[in-house]
Amino acid sequence: MQVVGIVAEYNPFHTGHAYQIARTRAALGEDAAVVAVMSGNWIQGGRCAAADKWTRSRLALTGGVDLVLELPTVWAVSSAENFARGAVGILAAAGVVDVLSFGSECGEVDRLRQVAACLNSPVYEAGVRRFVDEGMPFAAARQEVVRGILGPEHAELLSTPNNNLGVEYLRALDRLGSDIRPVTVRREGASHDSMLEGESLPKFLSATQIRAFLMDENWRAAEPYLPGGGAEILQKDWGGMPDLRRAERGLLTRLRAMTAGDWAAIPDSGAAEGLPPRLERAGKRCRSLEEFLQLAKPRHWTQARMRRLLVWAFLGLTQAVWPEVPPYLRVLGFNARGQELLKEMKSRAALPILTKPAHARELEEAGRRLFSLEVQCTDLYDLCLPEVPVPGREWTTGPVRL
Repeated sequence: MQVVGIVAEYNPFHTGHAYQIARTRAALGEDAAVVAVMSGNWIQGGRCAAADKWTRSRLALTGGVDLVLELPTVWAVSSAENFARGAVGILAAAGVVDVLSFGSECGEVDRLRQVAACLNSPVYEAGVRRFVDEGMPFAAARQEVVRGILGPEHAELLSTPNNNLGVEYLRALDRLGSDIRPVTVRREGASHDSMLEGESLPKFLSATQIRAFLMDENWRAAEPYLPGGGAEILQKDWGGMPDLRRAERGLLTRLRAMTAGDWAAIPDSGAAEGLPPRLERAGKRCRSLEEFLQLAKPRHWTQARMRRLLVWAFLGLTQAVWPEVPPYLRVLGFNARGQELLKEMKSRAALPILTKPAHARELEEAGRRLFSLEVQCTDLYDLCLPEVPVPGREWTTGPVRL
C-alpha cells in the first residue's frame, strides 16, 4: 500500500477534490491511503474558512481522505511559498508518505519541476530582487526571470494559481531533500475562483461558486458538488457562513492602536518597502475594513496579501511567534485506515503527534506556544460566526472519527 499526501484547504471539500483522489488512486492503486494536510479555521486568501476545521475534516473523510492533519494558522495564512513549506514539512515529518499529489492546470510534473529548480537557483534570486527593486510586482518579476532563463512557455506556467502552488510544493520537497515522489493531476472544469451562470453547469465548479451556493443556502444547487453526503453533513453541523466583518469593530479598535512598529513585526508587511507607516496611518483613519484596504494597499500588492495582513493583525500574530518548522502533527480526523497510519506514524514520525488536545500540554515550549495561538485563532474565528460558540473549542474538541 502506498501512502499519498495531499495539501488542501477543502473550503469546502467538493467533487474536484474527490476527482483528484480518484485519479491518484487509479494511478497508484485503489488501496492507496490518503493523508491530507488541511488549513485550519483561516485560509490562505486571508479569510475565515467556510466551515470550521472539524466539519471540513468530516467532509474530507466522507469524500475519500483517510487521515487529516492540520496546517497551523501561521503557515495557512501566508504566501504560497510559506504555505507549501509548512504543509510539505508536515507530510515529510509524518514519516509514512510516499507520494505527494497536487492539482495543476498543466498536468505535467516534469515541466513544473524545471520551474521549481529555476526558482531555487541563485540566478533567480538575484534576478527577481533586481526587478522588484525597480518597482515591478513580485509575481511579474518572477515570471520575467523565468522567461529569461527557461523561456516564455515555462514562464507562462506561473500565470495560473494551481501551477504556482505546485511549483512551491516541488521547491519545498527539493529544499527538504525529501524522497517523497510528486505527481500531478490536471485540473478539470471551472477555473479557480470562477462564477458560472446558467442551468447547465459543468461537473466541477470552483470552491468560490460552491461557497456562494452555501451563502444563499441554495442546497439544491450545492448538493451535486458536495460528495459523500456533504450537503447533509453541512445542514446538520454548519452554523452558517463566517465573516470577518462580524468582528469589524473589534478589529478597527486593534487597527487604531497599532503603530508602524507593530505592523513591521508582522511577516510580509512590506517593511523593506517602508510600508508600515502607511499601514499605521490607514489604521487610524479608516472607518471600515474595506476603507483600510483602500487606504493601505500599494498598487502592486494583491488583495489577498492585504487581507492576510488584516487577519494577522486581528489574530495578534507576529514573526516572533512563527517557528522555523512545524513543532507537532495535529490530527483533525481519521477513519479505520487512517488509524492504522497513525499506529505506523508512532514509530516513524519525526514530530510529536497530537490525537487529543490535552497532548499539547506535554509539548516543548515552541509547541505549547503554537498550540496556545491556535486556541486564540479558533476563539477569534468563532466571533465571526452567526452565533458565537462557547470559547475554548480548541481544548474541548477531539479528532473526527469515521
